[in-house]
Amino acid sequence: MSATTLAEAAPPRADGDQWAVETHGLTKRFGQNVAVNSVELLVPRGCAFGYLGPNGAGKTTLIRVLLGLTRADAGTMSLLGYEVPQHRDRALARVGAIVDEPRFHAHLTGRENLELLASAREPAARGRVGVSLERVGLSHRADDRVAKYSMGMRQRLGVAACLIGDPQLLILDEPMNGLDPAGMQDMREMILSLVAEGRTVVLSSHLLDEVERTCDAVAIVDRGSVIRQGPIAELLAGTSVVLQVDCSEPGRARTLLEGTPFGAQIQAGADGVAITLPAGTSRDMIAEIARLLVEGGIALYRLQEVQASLESWFLQVTKRLDAE
Repeated sequence: MSATTLAEAAPPRADGDQWAVETHGLTKRFGQNVAVNSVELLVPRGCAFGYLGPNGAGKTTLIRVLLGLTRADAGTMSLLGYEVPQHRDRALARVGAIVDEPRFHAHLTGRENLELLASAREPAARGRVGVSLERVGLSHRADDRVAKYSMGMRQRLGVAACLIGDPQLLILDEPMNGLDPAGMQDMREMILSLVAEGRTVVLSSHLLDEVERTCDAVAIVDRGSVIRQGPIAELLAGTSVVLQVDCSEPGRARTLLEGTPFGAQIQAGADGVAITLPAGTSRDMIAEIARLLVEGGIALYRLQEVQASLESWFLQVTKRLDAE
């Protein structure tokens, strides 16, 4: 029976249509260690979503639970609207996943590896082998043995292995691991193009900078718990803003501003001053800083707002939680 027929036989829940992944109270323990701690997770369809946290935060364990590779101790979950584990087979028919790192038969070619995987799927999968190799940019190396592939090529072959099932949802565990800058860029562009086709890509990572460049939304996980989640733009909207001012006399600029409400959060460098302003600071306040400096005889060369990065926001949030 084809994947399409299976999906038609057991339609997903109507209330789950907007979510590619949905969990409530999902928990997984290993003895006294709680690896996944009552996780509430909502991943919108048709986006790149980062599951972000340090090594050991429980990211891979969550993926294993979602895919049914290990059993949850509590909670509920669904993939593409199908409740799991009740309808795991129907859900996974439209899910592609790489857990830990892709593994292939090194003595076989890339094409032979995919043909072997396709033989275990629906008949249409075999016809997608060539298209999938082309999709990830491996057509020219498809008939080379995988033993000759670089780490980046094996990662791309892993994505091709996912694509032979024509998935609506891809779950990638640390897809940037071991890649050089060029490989990271290739992977990033590939993920964005898959999302542009209407697919959902969930990637776990500890590389905050890459997640910020790649993803639309994130969930921040620490010690097994999701501590924040949402669109990156919304999460960063509530963060402080640094006003970078390049000027002629940084030391005197700092002195001029120390007696104002801005003085408590100002740092002077060789070329200017950096002023940390609270979230929601108006443009009028920034104009007031410029006025004070100009009237004080300071020449301004550049005045720029620098929004907090995902990395700096993450560090602020986790430090605050540690202090509580």
